[in-house]
Amino acid sequence: MNKRILAITAIIFTAAFLRLIPHAPNFSPIGAIALFGGAFLNRKYLAYLIPFLALFISDIFLGFYGMSMLVTYGAFACSIYIGSMLRKKLTWYNIAFASVFSSVVFFLITNLVFFYPESTGLYTHDLAGLVNCYAAGLPFFQNTLASDLVYSILFFGSFYLLNVNIPSLQAQKIKA
Repeated sequence: MNKRILAITAIIFTAAFLRLIPHAPNFSPIGAIALFGGAFLNRKYLAYLIPFLALFISDIFLGFYGMSMLVTYGAFACSIYIGSMLRKKLTWYNIAFASVFSSVVFFLITNLVFFYPESTGLYTHDLAGLVNCYAAGLPFFQNTLASDLVYSILFFGSFYLLNVNIPSLQAQKIKA
């Protein structure tokens, strides 16, 4: 592995460690880890492998959470994909937009876990039940959105500063 990949991996695993310290509900670096890994790990398999490995290892310590874990990991994969779309043009505006967009996608996907199961009986299986399900999740969504923005600023900004100050971390240019 080169220095760039090691630095990106270190940021991702350090961020995953932040999940283990006390924090407000849904205020964690999950979305920012996915965006950051997708944006900077140019090899597709690494863009998914490293963030997923960091998430999985932190889940070992936090505890697994049944079938909803598969949905969470699926939404996480969507955020990595959104991050990979950032590679083409990394600007503060695109990073902020991607952060908000991935938060919304993550919220829409993961909240279905609470709506769909018949066994919970929490919501009726109609449009009113779906609206009630998403309305009940809004307080958690606001923390997800805030944390994705805060951590994205932290990770993307830190890596930008590292690139400016340590030239060996800059992406290798392919010569034609």
